[in-house]
Amino acid sequence: MTAAVVVPLGLLFFSSGLIVNLIQAVCYVFVRPVSKNLYRRMNRVVAELLWLELVWIIDWWAGVKVQVFTDSETFRLMGKEHALVISNHRSDIDWLVGWVLAQRSGCLGSTLAVMKKSSKFLPVIGWSMWFSEYLFLERSWAKDESTLKSGLQQLRDFPLPFWLALFVEGTRFTQAKLLAAQEYAASAGLPVPRNVLIPRTKGFVSAVNHMRSFVPAIYDVTVAIPKSSPAPTMLRLFRGKSSVVHVHIKRHLMKDLPEENEAVAQWCRDIFVAKDALLDKHIAEDTFSGQELQDTGRPVKSLVVVISWACVVVTGAIKFLQWSSLLSSWKGIAFSAIGLGVVTLLMHILIQFSQAERSTPSKVAPAKSRNREEIEARDNKQD
Repeated sequence: MTAAVVVPLGLLFFSSGLIVNLIQAVCYVFVRPVSKNLYRRMNRVVAELLWLELVWIIDWWAGVKVQVFTDSETFRLMGKEHALVISNHRSDIDWLVGWVLAQRSGCLGSTLAVMKKSSKFLPVIGWSMWFSEYLFLERSWAKDESTLKSGLQQLRDFPLPFWLALFVEGTRFTQAKLLAAQEYAASAGLPVPRNVLIPRTKGFVSAVNHMRSFVPAIYDVTVAIPKSSPAPTMLRLFRGKSSVVHVHIKRHLMKDLPEENEAVAQWCRDIFVAKDALLDKHIAEDTFSGQELQDTGRPVKSLVVVISWACVVVTGAIKFLQWSSLLSSWKGIAFSAIGLGVVTLLMHILIQFSQAERSTPSKVAPAKSRNREEIEARDNKQD
C-alpha cells in the first residue's frame, strides 16, 4: 500500500523537480551574471513550484494541522521583514513545518537555511536548495567559519524579505542524544536540559555579527507535538496520516542583543533554557498557553500547483510513450521498470534522510568540569 502511494508521488515530484532544476540552472547561467537581483526574484517563483508540492503533502494529502501561537504584531510582520529563525529540532519534518509557515507568510521562495553539506547532494530538492543560496556547512568550524561569513554577507543585498533558519542544536532530537546532552551538561556545570539539546553557539554568534546591520529580528520558534497526536514523519505524510503540530513564535529585536560575542552566546543559551521550560509547560497543558492561536488557514495555492504539475507530467508521459512506443517491447518495459526502481530508491533515500534516528548523534562529554573556553570548544565539536 505504501509503495502504491510513494511511487506515483515520487514520479510527480522528481519529474517536476527536474524541470524546476533545469529552469534554475538556465537562470543561474544566463540571468545571474547579468543581474543577481533579477535571478533571485525569478528563482523565488521557480523554487516555490517545487517546494509547494511538499507543502501540499502536509496541507492537503495528510491534512496535518499546523497551529501557530504568537502575538498579533509578530504574526503581522511575518514574511514582511528579514529574519533569523532559530528553532529546536524536534521532529523529522520541522524543516517542512517551517516551509508551511513561510508559505502562509508569503516568503516560501526566499526561505533559506543553514544545513549540513550532504543535503545539497540530495537529488532535486538538494539541487534546488543550492540554486536558492542555502548555506551548506561541514560541521567543522575551521572550514565553516569562512563559508558562513561569505554566505551571510551575500544576503545583505537580498531583494525580498527572507527567513534564514538556523538549528543551533546542530542535530535532530532523540532520546539518546538528550541523554548525552544531559550527561555533558551535568559534567560541565550547565543547566541540564529536559526537552532540548545544548545549543552550539559559534554559528549563531557569527550569524548575529554579520546580519545585525540588515536583519531587524530574530524569530525564536519552538515546535511541539501534543500528547494526543502521533509524531509526524515523512512516511506518515506519504501514507496520508494526519498529525497536529504546535508552533510557538517569539520575536526578538536584533538591536536588543548584546554586542560582545560571549554575551551573544549566553543569550542563545538562555533562550534554550527558556525554551526548555516552555516545553515543560506545553507537556503539562498540551498547548502553548499565554499566546494567541493565529488562524493561518489552508491556502489553495499548493493544491493548484500540484494539480497543474500532475497535468503537465501525465500529458508529457503519455505523449512520450506514444512517440517512443516504449512499452511495446521487452527492452522498453525493462527500462521503465528500472526507472520506477530508481524513483522508489530516491524516495527511500529522502524518507531515511529525514529520520532523526539517522542523523549524527551527539557525543558524550567526559564527566569533568571545564572552564568556559573548553566548554565552547567541546560544544562546537558535537554534531
